[in-house]
Amino acid sequence: MHELNFVVDMVEEQIAKGHLRWLANFSEIHRDYKIGNTVFPIYASGSLQEKGFFLSKIFSALVTPKYKINFLIYTSPTIDTKSFREMIISLKSKFGEDEWIFLGLIQNQPFDKTMKNTINDLVDKNIGVVAFSLASKENVSSNNVLGKGLAKHLKLTEAKFEIFDLPNYMKSFIIILGLGILFLVAIALAGWPQAVQPLSLLIVTALSLVGGYRLYKSNYHTVLSLNSQGFTIQEGKTVREGKWSDFTDAAMYVTPKREVCIKLYSEKETMELPISRAGMSRKDAYNTIKQLIRKK
Repeated sequence: MHELNFVVDMVEEQIAKGHLRWLANFSEIHRDYKIGNTVFPIYASGSLQEKGFFLSKIFSALVTPKYKINFLIYTSPTIDTKSFREMIISLKSKFGEDEWIFLGLIQNQPFDKTMKNTINDLVDKNIGVVAFSLASKENVSSNNVLGKGLAKHLKLTEAKFEIFDLPNYMKSFIIILGLGILFLVAIALAGWPQAVQPLSLLIVTALSLVGGYRLYKSNYHTVLSLNSQGFTIQEGKTVREGKWSDFTDAAMYVTPKREVCIKLYSEKETMELPISRAGMSRKDAYNTIKQLIRKK
């Protein structure tokens, strides 16, 4: 059951981070939302209307259909055709004909042939369904436009966390800027003093903004990916991987730079997951990782 809860948390993270904006601009997220006799761990609502710049809003208002979008996740150890059909009937009763419904089904067990065919044969153009089996890693989607779109954009295999790390970007920017200024000084000392002037310094600063970002991405930017089996830490071009089954305990650890990590313990080594640099909540990360280690 914990694996299902972990996947639900991953989906909520995708919605909150805007990773499903290709489906819709979701503005509200509800947990444990009841419709009929079914409780959906996640219900998110939104629209196709653009929320960005002013011109984008105007274009969106004139061109984009004003459909309300409803996105729901349902989890169970196993889902049968009877409960699935009842679910579809409840959703159609709840939402209007001018609303789109995206439904994600997640179960522990592999799908039987009857369930696959039932999902594939869904013909309602306003409902898109994708189902995912944690046991077989198999995706099944309704054979319509909404179902195919949901299958393309909803990723249930892992949760990826990353943020823009301003202190490390500033470090990269200062390194490139310093090298640029040293280059100008060297040219001036070599007999061309006109090299050091406001315009040249402005050009070096502008180039340092771009060069600093490239240095930051290749050396400092942190991406932390988690799934039910293990994790991947990417710091610049350096990639480290681990499995929860290799570790016996976890604890919060504050580095000398006041960054929060989750320290993983095993008989042979310890490993630190840089959750603050990846933008993860301390409490949620700690509880989730502890449960994943216990589950091994």
